[in-house]
Amino acid sequence: MAEENTNKSAPRRRGPGGPGMRHSTDKAKDFKGTLKKFLSYVAKYKISLAVVVIFAIGSTVFTIVGPKVLSKAITELFNGLTSKYLDGGAIDFEKIAMILLTLLALYLVATLFSMIQGWVMTTISQKVGYTLREEISEKIHRMPMKYFEGNSIGDVLSRITNDVDTLGQNFNQSVSTLVTSVTSIVGVTIMMLTISPLMTLVVFAMLPLSVLIIAVIMKFSQKYFFRQQKLLGKVNGQVEEDIAGHNILKLFNHEKQAEKEFNETNEELYKSAWKSQFFSVLMMPIINFISNLGFVGVAIFGGVLAFKGSITVGDIQAFIQYSRNFTQPITQLAQIGSMLQGMAAAAERVFEFLGEEEEISDEDGVELGVATGHVEFEHVKFGYKQDQTIIKDLTESVPQGSTVAIVGPTGAGKTTLVKLLMRFYDVGDGAIIVDGHDIKTIRRASLRQNFGMVLQDTWLFKGTIMDNIRYGRPDATDEEVYEAAKAAHVHHFIKTLPGSYHMELTEDAENISQGQKQLLTIARAILADSPILILDEATSSVDTRTEELIQKAMQNLKHGRTSFVIAHRLSTIRDADIILVMNEGDVIEQGTHDELMALDGFYANLYNSQFDVISDVIA
Repeated sequence: MAEENTNKSAPRRRGPGGPGMRHSTDKAKDFKGTLKKFLSYVAKYKISLAVVVIFAIGSTVFTIVGPKVLSKAITELFNGLTSKYLDGGAIDFEKIAMILLTLLALYLVATLFSMIQGWVMTTISQKVGYTLREEISEKIHRMPMKYFEGNSIGDVLSRITNDVDTLGQNFNQSVSTLVTSVTSIVGVTIMMLTISPLMTLVVFAMLPLSVLIIAVIMKFSQKYFFRQQKLLGKVNGQVEEDIAGHNILKLFNHEKQAEKEFNETNEELYKSAWKSQFFSVLMMPIINFISNLGFVGVAIFGGVLAFKGSITVGDIQAFIQYSRNFTQPITQLAQIGSMLQGMAAAAERVFEFLGEEEEISDEDGVELGVATGHVEFEHVKFGYKQDQTIIKDLTESVPQGSTVAIVGPTGAGKTTLVKLLMRFYDVGDGAIIVDGHDIKTIRRASLRQNFGMVLQDTWLFKGTIMDNIRYGRPDATDEEVYEAAKAAHVHHFIKTLPGSYHMELTEDAENISQGQKQLLTIARAILADSPILILDEATSSVDTRTEELIQKAMQNLKHGRTSFVIAHRLSTIRDADIILVMNEGDVIEQGTHDELMALDGFYANLYNSQFDVISDVIA
């Protein structure tokens, strides 16, 4: 039923591998605002976050104390050895054992605290991700049709998967890393000062150089990281469209072009990902080199101080451990900036989608119930853009039970008219009246449950044939499903399948033919038993014999119901009660087939041209 480009304001990809996807910018446009909005999702877990902070601090503190305790064991061992060889003393192994047991207990408690904070933090991040995915899913059902007709499905999927996952992972890592890093810096600094203020100054002398290098590296890596996130969404969109349209892609020999376009995007993704990862990996070797310079300085000054008796051997060993651990939390703090930027960029894309315009709320709307099917169009005007009117002034009364055929060239407005009827879009001016109610005052769900549809583009989901036919009426009995299938002349075919009505259809129902898919959607419409029908050349994918049978079934289906038939083959609508001939958004002719043929106007020319083509083919 894709008759017109229904969203003229936003280009969309028309085929496999085409351009035109929407993405967020490389960086979060409003870092503070996005972070504030995200924190509102985290606020309800503040008690759990407090637990994370307490246990993260506890784990870090116990770990920091470890080297100091170990230094006592080393000092005791050194003093014992010295005493043994100088004056025949002995090593106090019992005291050393007690110190080591204390150290073991500290590390066990630190590990336990770390596991608890990790478990709680993972739970929080996963719950936040769950909430966001749930909100996105609910949002999808409140979005207007124009959004999905103007945006890539792959980009929406990327927001649900890549962006929510990035958001959760970065949040998990950044909170834990922030707490442990700050605690480590403070704790290690205090421990180093208690051992030797002079050697602490040596370590601090290396700090400005480390911070400078980290800042330079982060500046380069961040922009490539944001570019990487953006390109991931684009790759998702291209893959999704290439798979969904692989038949058309092959038909038009578009494989090389699609492959070329994908490779170009993939190449960009590779370069951005490589550069971001390279700069991230580059950071640690450089920082370690600077740390080793500091280690050399500490070793020299420590040796001098030990020689003078100002410091013990155990304290030197502990200080060396602290000095080597000092730069790591600083590096982690720098990486937190990158994680927060990445989290904000992903969150902004998610919140951007959640903040998209929704269909106007209709909670106060009228409940239509089961409609009789009387429809009126009163001076209907509509355009997808205010300055481009597609339907200019349509007035028509459709009595209950009538069959209305809508014909015209491509782009005439046929599909737009049907979308207005079902309130996928609201009219710009005028009104569409169903059973005396302006459809703007009727709840959409109440209105749409009165419509049955059979389209050219069949849609079946992965599941049994029984479930697919029953889709529009879940409470239907098996017997009612069988009767609907018989009316659609598909019952015999289903019985020949392995599993019959309980046969599982694959994704996109690729294990049955296009014509058989069409028959199943017709059976679904018959079972739904809606008072108003919309048929978009429902028999276009079946053979001539089956078409004749379905036309008879459709006549029975349409009996007593109001039917709107979008017709491409004019021979199928000669018996329609009203034929609306549309061109450039206007109804230029209307009447029965005989009346329109007698006018010898636009409709007659369309009708005769189709038969001229058929005659030429036969000749």
